[in-house]
This record gives sequence, structure tokens and C-alpha cells, in this order.
Amino acid sequence: MRILSGMRPTGKLHLGNYFGALAHWVKLQQQGEECFFSIVDWHALSSDYADPTELQSNIREVLLDWLAVGLDPQRSTIFLQSQVKEHAEMYLLLSMITPLGWLTRVPTYKEQQQELQGKDLSTHGFLGYPVLQAADILLYQSDAVPVGEDQLPHLELTREIIRRLNGLYKLKLPEPKPLLTKTPKINGTDGRKMSKSYNNAIYLADSKAQIDKAVMEMVTDPARKRRSDPGEPDNCNLFPLHRVMTDSNTRDEIVSGCRSAQLGCVDCKKLLTTSIHNFLEPIQKKRQTTAKDAGYLDRVLADGAEKARRVAASTIDQIRKAMNLK
Repeated sequence: MRILSGMRPTGKLHLGNYFGALAHWVKLQQQGEECFFSIVDWHALSSDYADPTELQSNIREVLLDWLAVGLDPQRSTIFLQSQVKEHAEMYLLLSMITPLGWLTRVPTYKEQQQELQGKDLSTHGFLGYPVLQAADILLYQSDAVPVGEDQLPHLELTREIIRRLNGLYKLKLPEPKPLLTKTPKINGTDGRKMSKSYNNAIYLADSKAQIDKAVMEMVTDPARKRRSDPGEPDNCNLFPLHRVMTDSNTRDEIVSGCRSAQLGCVDCKKLLTTSIHNFLEPIQKKRQTTAKDAGYLDRVLADGAEKARRVAASTIDQIRKAMNLK
């Protein structure tokens, strides 16, 4: 299968990003799928256009995290969206055929306007975000797109746009299928979904001291008011992280110790910090080594853009001919 996925460059990535997307991407790469992974910097401007001062440093941080967790530029095409200008042309061409009503009905359009009330999102770029996303996917004639269930409406809109394009111009471009990712629940330090915007994330590049501080401040089972009170792991903010970070034998001991009050919350937190440290140590070592060679990072993006451009240009040529453009 040909796979396309991407991330907005908003800064360093956290454990939620890893288990929600990156782990699946690495698995697809290892399975030998033809993978295109894009840092979508134009998408970042759709909501952060007013202050792009950190955009370039954020791109670098995302790329470092991708390489550190195992994305391999020799096995996948890793590129920066704005370095492949065909994305802009495809966005323009798809904008010509996309009905306005299709965009205003996308659930996330009004949801994000409410969540990001401090920003003026009454722009063409924000409304047209799904069209740019459709352009990203169509350029590579992707067979499938890794998505969570919350992203299905966006992908269905992409499929509708492609169907309209095919119908108008007698094309046979593929409609990408959703590749649903089974994402474990990753709580942030405050119990909500881990997110940079909530300031509740544990980042892949965090130091041991930062991780220890974040975990020690987490709220545990609210019903367990004293050390001698038995607890319930399913009601504890720590346990979802234990499920993905801690080995099964230790997890079983934690469940038993918590419910019998033999294990205190502080001890449980210490076990979690150990699990996180052990998991992140090889990732952070690779990240630190890679960060020393800025030229290598530039080459990864340049080589990736060249490979992506060859595929994108072929698709654009096909659509230009169908639309009677020279």
C-alpha cells in the first residue's frame, strides 16, 4: 500500500503523539509499505499565521523526534510540505470544485473555533484546511491514510472531493481508505487527553528531572485519601500510562498492591517514572546524536522533497491535462 500521513509542526512531540501515531507509522514502515510522511507547515499556518516565529525551530524538533523513534529516510519518504510546491497547486485546483457547504459542515471547523477562541480563525485558510489535507493525500494517490476515529470526517471529505474530481473529469484516481489506528488512551498529567495546548504532556525529549516532577504531581485515585486505603487502578490517572509503559508482570503487581493497599501512590509513581525513563532512554540518545548534525537534517528533508516531488508532479500533470490546463 501507498501510505500518506503528516503532522503539524507545533514543537516537540509527547507520549500521546508516539502511541497515537508514530508507533503505527514505524510499524507500517517495517511492514514494507510505501510510506510518505510530511511535516505539514502550511497546515500550521492555518491557525498560527499571526506568529510564525517558532515555525522553523518547531519543524526541526518534529523531525528530530521522528528520526529518534525510528522513522528511516532510507525506507520512507520524509519531507516538508512547503518544499513540494505541487501541494499548493493541487490545493488551488481542488478549491475550484469543492462546494462551500462541504467545508462548513466538517465537525472540527466549529469545534476548533470554540476551543481556540483567542485566535482569529475567520480566514479562508482555516476554512479550507480540509481541502489542503485532501490535496496532500491525492498528490500521492494514497491507498490508505492512518487515522483515529475522530479524523474520519476529514478523510471522508477527501474521498468526496476525489469522487467529484473523478466524475467531472473522467479520472480514476484512488479514494483512500482509512487505516484505523488502535490508539490507547494516553492521559496527560491532569487526567485529560495529553496535549501541548493543555500543558499536561510528557515529551519524548524531557529530562529525567522533568519527567519525575510531572509524574509526582499527577493526581491518583481520589478515593484513596490515606496510605492504608485500598485503591482502584481503573480510577487512577497513572494507570493508563502504566498500561502502555510498564511490563505486564509489574503491572499485575501494581494492581494487586494498589487494591490491597500494600503499594502506596508514591511507590506507584516511582515505578511509572522508571518505566518512562527506560522507554525514552534509547530514543533520547538517538535524538541527541542526530541533533549534532544539522546538515543531516537538511539533507533528509531535501532528499525527501525530491522523492515526493517526482510522485506529486506526475499526479499534477494528470489533473492539469484533465482540466485542460497547459
